[in-house]
Amino acid sequence: MKTYSATPADIEKKWIVIDAEGVVLGRLASIVATRLRGKHKPGFTPHMDCGDNVIVINADKVQLTGKKRDEHFYWHTGYPGGIKSRTKDQILTGAHPERVVTQAVKRMLPGNRLSRQIMGNLRVYAGAEHPHEAQQPEKLDVTAMNSKNTRMAT
Repeated sequence: MKTYSATPADIEKKWIVIDAEGVVLGRLASIVATRLRGKHKPGFTPHMDCGDNVIVINADKVQLTGKKRDEHFYWHTGYPGGIKSRTKDQILTGAHPERVVTQAVKRMLPGNRLSRQIMGNLRVYAGAEHPHEAQQPEKLDVTAMNSKNTRMAT
């Protein structure tokens, strides 16, 4: 037997739309990262971008469990004393709430060139509208996969 290895000609990419309203952030990010990487496909090849294009809508309505809304995202400017931080709540209520979902998905992928390329297949929108209707995306119902995926607003 020989091990199957996908080539660029073998890869078939689909478009998937996921509604993040009421979905727990970590569970959403895990599902999105799996779809982006292509691990749900039988012909998964680790060194190829064989995942789907994923559109996440309603990113501003994502839920966080426990005290995670008060946890910080940290980054450094590169200058001495240049550490910066914002809470997830500040980001979700601010101008760019989709960055919380993007960061969560990015951190669930391996830190290499392939994952940076894969992140180009992710589109996250704060509202319910997206400009990708021409691609005819399939709807993936994350809430129906597991009862723990959703959480009521607190």
